[in-house]
Amino acid sequence: MSHTRKVALVLSSGGARGYAHIGAIRALLQMDYDITSVTGTSMGALVGGLYCAGKLDEAEQWFKSLTRREVISLTDISLGKNYLVKGEKVMHTLEEFAPDRQIEALPIPFRAVAADLVSQREVVFSKGSLYRAMRASISMPSVFKPIKIAHHVLVDGGMVNPLPLNRAPRTEGDLLVSVNVSAPASMEIEEEREIKRQRERQGRSILLSLQRFISSFVPDKVTSNYLTLMSSAISLQIQRNTVMAQKLTPPDVAINIPMNRFGVFDFDRAEEIIQTGYELTFKALKEKEEKYRTSCM
Repeated sequence: MSHTRKVALVLSSGGARGYAHIGAIRALLQMDYDITSVTGTSMGALVGGLYCAGKLDEAEQWFKSLTRREVISLTDISLGKNYLVKGEKVMHTLEEFAPDRQIEALPIPFRAVAADLVSQREVVFSKGSLYRAMRASISMPSVFKPIKIAHHVLVDGGMVNPLPLNRAPRTEGDLLVSVNVSAPASMEIEEEREIKRQRERQGRSILLSLQRFISSFVPDKVTSNYLTLMSSAISLQIQRNTVMAQKLTPPDVAINIPMNRFGVFDFDRAEEIIQTGYELTFKALKEKEEKYRTSCM
């Protein structure tokens, strides 16, 4: 199976759900796959960029250490007209253990996708500052501050290409592997989440904590359920665009995690989300290998 060990990895957008990408990478490496390129959008670009820079171990350790209180402390609220969060605290913290690098100098080919509000087109970063590319790709509209580069105003790439299969650098004989953390919702999971929602109503969730925190800064016209409405609307758009992406460029191996398995703002649940990504990726790869062995008999 030597010709199947090379992987062009594509990582989707999805907020905190994107922690699962770390688990997927761990599973691929443990099973002796050679990741020959990484292409990502939003959280997929952040995780992918850190991996290509050789700093995923440090990032994973930090992500797992984050408590609810620490996540809130990283929320640098702004009263800007077009966004609620600057996003500088998170990037500055990451840069402390993962200094910025040029994308073209990375040992593994990397691509990050963003959306340009001016031209209303997709922007693919293949060179230049790694941190500028990652920061642009994670800029959720109306939540995070957009990034301005020349005459471009860049926001979250999930708006145009949440699973950028068509942007992945390929090598001969590789497998196109995608990790989609915004797959259609599971009713079974929804029933489980209803129990969790009851606890969240008691004020123990990151999302509600953020809502209360933001409400102390923003005008009354921004309601307390602003983040809920925003994340839900964006998730629906992302899900539709992802289905289209998979039809246009079908992956050889698709790891799909239901979008309601975890929340967009569950940044204090890194360990659980990473483990889920690992388990589902390991299972998908084992099934792929078994099919290959069967076809060779």
